[in-house]
Amino acid sequence: MLGARARHTAAAALAAAVLTATAACGAHDAGRTAAASPAVSSPAPPVAAPAGPEPLTRTQLLAAALSEEDDAGAYTAQEPVDGEPPAGDTYTAEPDVCQPLVSLAKGATPHDPAAEIVRTVWDPDAERGVDIDLRLRSYTSADAAAVMRALGRAGRECAHGFTEERVLADAKVVRVETLRPPDAGEEAYAFRITTQDVEDTRVELYEYLTVIRAGSTILSFRADTHSTEDVGGVPQDVVDAQWRKFRRATP
Repeated sequence: MLGARARHTAAAALAAAVLTATAACGAHDAGRTAAASPAVSSPAPPVAAPAGPEPLTRTQLLAAALSEEDDAGAYTAQEPVDGEPPAGDTYTAEPDVCQPLVSLAKGATPHDPAAEIVRTVWDPDAERGVDIDLRLRSYTSADAAAVMRALGRAGRECAHGFTEERVLADAKVVRVETLRPPDAGEEAYAFRITTQDVEDTRVELYEYLTVIRAGSTILSFRADTHSTEDVGGVPQDVVDAQWRKFRRATP
């Protein structure tokens, strides 16, 4: 028989062996778990969307805008006689969502153009013919897209009319009709806007608005007359002539 001291020594040795084996198994399992677990990495930073090309400069817009020398059928284009844009640039809409149908001039909407060219287009042989307010406006790509979204929304939400707030007297727009747009640019809209005469609300006046986006440039044509005549739309000769010149000047 073993003595007490020998038994104590054997028990201690056995306990040490068990502890060693347990530690080895734990270390092995921990290593296996670590190997099986994928490494956690930080997410990659978001990639900024490309800003798009720079807006056209005023000089570039000048080269692309209709002038007296250009053939636009019976129509001719000039800078505004007094050098000032039409009073309509300062008109506002109530509700605000309808503003793009009234004016896209600088300060009229949240998206200001980087540059703008104004042309007055008319038929010099017609005593009371149609007048066209023609604009070329350049934007950032994001702003140009936002302007067109706002215009489309205005056409939908303001179809049953709105108030056009003018300097001397407000005008009641009774309806806005969305028409077939020209086949030009990346996107385009056309509208027929019917307004009550501010002096005689029984009389309706007609205005046509056509807007084309080409890249980050927006071309707009606003046609009306000094009578109750419905001219049927922006003259196609004017739209075609301006679009041709714009494409030649901005290849």
